[in-house]
Amino acid sequence: MTPLGFETRVVVDDGQHNAFTDLIAWRGSVWLAYTASPTHFGSPQSRVVVLRSSDGRAWTEAARLDGAGEDLRDPKLAVIRDQLVVLALLNRSANPRPYATVRAESPDGQRWSAISRVGPDGWLLGKPKTADNETWYAPAHNLEIPASALLRSTDGRSWETVSLIHDRNGADETAIEFLPDGRLQAAIRIESGGGYFGSAMAGTLLARARPPFVEWQRSLCQVTRLDGPALFSVGATIYAAGRFQPILRWPFQGHGSMISRKRCSLFRLDGETLTRLLDLPSAGDTAYPGVARWGTQILVSYYTNDPGRDRAWILGMRAPTSVRVAAFDISTFPPTPGGRR
Repeated sequence: MTPLGFETRVVVDDGQHNAFTDLIAWRGSVWLAYTASPTHFGSPQSRVVVLRSSDGRAWTEAARLDGAGEDLRDPKLAVIRDQLVVLALLNRSANPRPYATVRAESPDGQRWSAISRVGPDGWLLGKPKTADNETWYAPAHNLEIPASALLRSTDGRSWETVSLIHDRNGADETAIEFLPDGRLQAAIRIESGGGYFGSAMAGTLLARARPPFVEWQRSLCQVTRLDGPALFSVGATIYAAGRFQPILRWPFQGHGSMISRKRCSLFRLDGETLTRLLDLPSAGDTAYPGVARWGTQILVSYYTNDPGRDRAWILGMRAPTSVRVAAFDISTFPPTPGGRR
């Protein structure tokens, strides 16, 4: 693995199961969203918490959103029309199976709207991104089909479907990132029928499309099933962060096995595969990272059980987790083609 220097900071460690993080930089601050809940599983006590920091070290609470008696999870942050937007998923079952996307917005990070439903019925929106600050694109997955799609909006409230990215093999959570030439890169968690012990056929689907993003070139990478993927760029190079399973043993420890150990890891996209660069200090129930560029640093948020106790994923789901932020100096990333970062 490539050595990249970084510093890890504990942001939240209060005995709760703090999970599903995201990051964004806006108006001179870094904003971090996560779900605070008793366990990994669905709970009406879950809340989406938004924190703010002016230096990436000291954090203060900016918002605490609830699902009006339903489980609220997996928040994503975006800035749309100069509004800070939080997207989150509603869930009613103990074994989480989200069924709708909701949003709240703020003009300043202090005053927040009530949550409201957005997106086509059944589609669960991921992190929106834009290349021109006019049109925002969001990946979305539908657990009933199952499928992954690309949606489009000009205001963050009304979303229309652009294309299906993939509708086979148990397509699930999806992340996107724009390339410098205008193409769009997607990474999709592929279940492939995996149950408690995972699947030998699972992995991460890597897909690319040129504008208008209706025809996708796809390849399945089985380095990992990248649960809760996040994509980001340094120059012309795209990186991924998400959950990694260090041990694969068939038939009981396939990709996604609940009895396996897990890590939050960083990868580089190399053509049709993922190259693993490093593991962040993590174990048990972990990952769902967020990424933001902050000055000369790349900040990566994630959650984890105690990294000193390498427990199986299933055991970690009911144990407390902390939210952490790893800070990387951009200069430590390998140079992109042409020598630019």
